[in-house]
Parts: sequence; C-alpha cells; structure tokens
Amino acid sequence: MFIIGPDKKVKAMLIYPMSAGRNFDEVLRLLDSLQLNAKHAVATPVNWKPGQDVIIPTSVSDEEAKKKYPQGFKTHKPYLRTVAQPK
Repeated sequence: MFIIGPDKKVKAMLIYPMSAGRNFDEVLRLLDSLQLNAKHAVATPVNWKPGQDVIIPTSVSDEEAKKKYPQGFKTHKPYLRTVAQPK
C-alpha cells in the first residue's frame, strides 16, 4: 500500500504479504498523522491517537516553539518536547 501526498511524493508504504491482511485502524492513524504533520509540522509518537499530545520536532528551536505554542509545551528531555495536538 502506498500513500501519495498532494505534492505527488510517496509519504508512506506498507509492505507485507496480501495473505496477512491490513490493519485498517493503523492505516487511518497513519493518514491522520500525515495530515497533522503537513498542516502543523509536528511529529506523532508510536501508538498515537487523534487528540493525544504530539512531538515538537528538534528542528524547531525553543524560542520558535514558545512563539508557535504560547499555551506552553512540556520538555521531557532536551530533544523531546510535547504539546497538545494543534486544532
């Protein structure tokens, strides 16, 4: 299975035998995550579900994050910051 973005680039691939079937919940979770990332430039952790906290990428500095998320964010490690999912 391939997911192609509006920019015509492959965003995700799921490859395993047809006899194994597909986890439709995971496909929907992946679509939600890709759309959220494209709109808000955030990352989602493993087993993330819509509405849960998301990760601020390390490419975003603390200063930029403070401007982008004035409601605040949690710093777990210098490289791991989470924030409530943007709307």
